[in-house]
Amino acid sequence: MKRSPLATVLLALLVEAPMHPYRMQQVIKERGQDQLVNVAQRNSVYQTLERLVRERLVRPGGTSREAGRPERTVYEVTEEGAATLRRWLLEMLPEPAREFPEFPVALAFLPTLSPTETREMFQRRIEALTGRLAAIEAQAPPGLPRLFLLEDEYRAAVLRAEIDWLDRVVADLGDGSLTWDLALIEETLARFSG
Repeated sequence: MKRSPLATVLLALLVEAPMHPYRMQQVIKERGQDQLVNVAQRNSVYQTLERLVRERLVRPGGTSREAGRPERTVYEVTEEGAATLRRWLLEMLPEPAREFPEFPVALAFLPTLSPTETREMFQRRIEALTGRLAAIEAQAPPGLPRLFLLEDEYRAAVLRAEIDWLDRVVADLGDGSLTWDLALIEETLARFSG
C-alpha cells in the first residue's frame, strides 16, 4: 500500500488502542494533529480505513455503542499493519519527501505581480504564520514530555524560519533592493531563455 500521512496517523492510533473512526478523528483533533493531516471531512478517515482494511493492515475488531449513539465498528491494527507503520516511519524520517506545496509555486511566478502587491501579500502571510506559531506554542499541556512535542517543535521551527525569511524579503521590497518591472522581466527572459 502506498503510504500517506493520514494512513500513517490512523495506523499509529490503532497501535495505541482499537477505536472507531469517529474517535480517531476526535483524537487527531484533540492532539492538534489535524494540522498534520486533513480530517476536516470525516469521509477521508473512513476512506483511508477502507484502504487499510483492503490491504489487511487493520481489521474490524467488533462494535461499540454509546448511549444515544448508533453502533460503531471498532478497528484494530494487524501484525502486518504494525510492521508497515514501523517500515513507513523508518522510510519517512531519513529521506525528505518530494512534496509539492503551493507557496513555492506562487514564488516562481511573482513577476506577474507588482513589488507593492507582493510586499502586501507577504506581510499578510507573516501575520497568518505568526498566528499559527502562537497557537502551536500555546497548545502544549504543561509537563508533557518533549518526545510528544517534537512534531510541534518542528512545525514551530519551520514557521519561525519562514517568518524570518519573509521579514527579510519584505524589508528588501520596502527599501527597493528587491524590485522588478516589465523591462527587467523582458531582459531576463531574453538573456536566460533557451
